[in-house]
Amino acid sequence: MTDMILLKEGEVVLKGLNKRSFEQKLTSNIRRRLKRFGPFTVTANQSVIYVEPQSPDCDVDGAFQALGQVFGVMTVTRAAACEKDPAAIARRAAEYLHDELAAARTFKVESRRGDKAFPMTSVQLSQYVGGELDDAFPDLVADMHHPELTVHLEVRDRAAYIHGTPVPGAGGLPVGTSGSAVSLLSGGIDSPVSTWMMAKRGVRILPVHFFSFPYTSELAKQKVLDLARLLVPWCGRMTVQVVPFTHIQEEIRDRCPEDYGTLIMRRMMMRLASAIAADNHCGAIVTGESLGQVASQTMEAMAATEDCADVPVLRPLVGMDKKEVIAVARHIGTFDTSILPYEDCCTVFTPRHPCTHPKLAKVREAEKNLDVEPLIAEALAGVEFVKIGY
Repeated sequence: MTDMILLKEGEVVLKGLNKRSFEQKLTSNIRRRLKRFGPFTVTANQSVIYVEPQSPDCDVDGAFQALGQVFGVMTVTRAAACEKDPAAIARRAAEYLHDELAAARTFKVESRRGDKAFPMTSVQLSQYVGGELDDAFPDLVADMHHPELTVHLEVRDRAAYIHGTPVPGAGGLPVGTSGSAVSLLSGGIDSPVSTWMMAKRGVRILPVHFFSFPYTSELAKQKVLDLARLLVPWCGRMTVQVVPFTHIQEEIRDRCPEDYGTLIMRRMMMRLASAIAADNHCGAIVTGESLGQVASQTMEAMAATEDCADVPVLRPLVGMDKKEVIAVARHIGTFDTSILPYEDCCTVFTPRHPCTHPKLAKVREAEKNLDVEPLIAEALAGVEFVKIGY
């Protein structure tokens, strides 16, 4: 039997009567992610997903790395399978983990017996294999409390599996199990992180970017598409909708009070995002707002903005500080791209003295000079669709 990958399910195991549908979505996402690495079989049993290469040409290393970014997976482990015989298990453990066992000073064996017909208990199997490994590697010392290496044995329905220390997976819920949402994706640090966080909760993401050429450059748009590309291994394939926003911002500049400019701009974004959400059967809008971070992110300002949304507005970063957001951005690989010095539409026509605690009635009054519906229709007619794959 050959080298394979074991995936332990995360929150999926808690879903009770709905577990099967969550598990089916997770295995579907895994199969889709594995396609470019060769033919693999993917099967689920007892909250473990077995990924087995079907060809010597399969890129198992690439598959292992990719599966660590699949939401819904708690741990990822390279493992060796063998027949369910104690002596065979001990031999395979010594072969498969030879280098780790030779380098370690202390070890222990942990066993899990999913197949209750197996003739040994978990403790008996650990003791037996531990004794065999102790004989095979004389320099090793058993340590049940703080071992350098833990040898994991699992006896399942189909086979026995040997592996070393599991690697943490992405966690969360399988993408697609919590519906779909429009995510407002700018070129900053926050919005890619908020997008990632909602995908982790099982939301399928439709990114929307507001583009204000020539005030923002083609390089600024490319930066956003690069950020989307970095998110794809986590979120799955996406189509970025690039919304032309120049005319709207110019109209706001020319017709509305300056101190309300940013608020009215964000209200127009919410109207556009709501229309796109309705067209794509999305149940929410995701933003990268954090309470108090900038003038448009006070409670009053966020309430004035959300007034124009037809669906719930999700703000996963609302209670996080910048240091926490940056840590996530580094973890998911978007930080270095986010800090490239290209402007986005939010920095265009920034008011000198923005209103931080607006009254909703005054905001509505301030935007009355805008011909809202034609502006929204014009922007939606000019949307550019950019598909981002793996």
